[in-house]
Amino acid sequence: MDLLKEYQKFEAPSSAVTRDVQTLEAQCDNLYEAITIVSKRANQVGTQIKQELDSKLQEFASVTDSLEEIFENREQIEISKMYERLPKPSTLAMEEFIDGRVYYRRPEIEASAEDSTQA
Repeated sequence: MDLLKEYQKFEAPSSAVTRDVQTLEAQCDNLYEAITIVSKRANQVGTQIKQELDSKLQEFASVTDSLEEIFENREQIEISKMYERLPKPSTLAMEEFIDGRVYYRRPEIEASAEDSTQA
């Protein structure tokens, strides 16, 4: 899966945007829980993007790079610039959450629900 193409399709803002707290609370019961969910998703997105970038840049890695080769590798520079232009992982995660595309569950509530049905 090419995450770059997927995340380039997002209509995420490139700078900070003020969010309506009620929009976040509408997605789950608690504002702090919503922020925690977005934060965890942002970590996942950031890790995925970094892994994909690292795998693409591995193609250019060589043991005997000279300074001239490093500065002249335009393709590597273009790949890096494409990833730099992506919105920040926190912005992408917030857009996913607001659009309802983030799956989350609360194991402590699921466990208490199971206990009450078994009793």
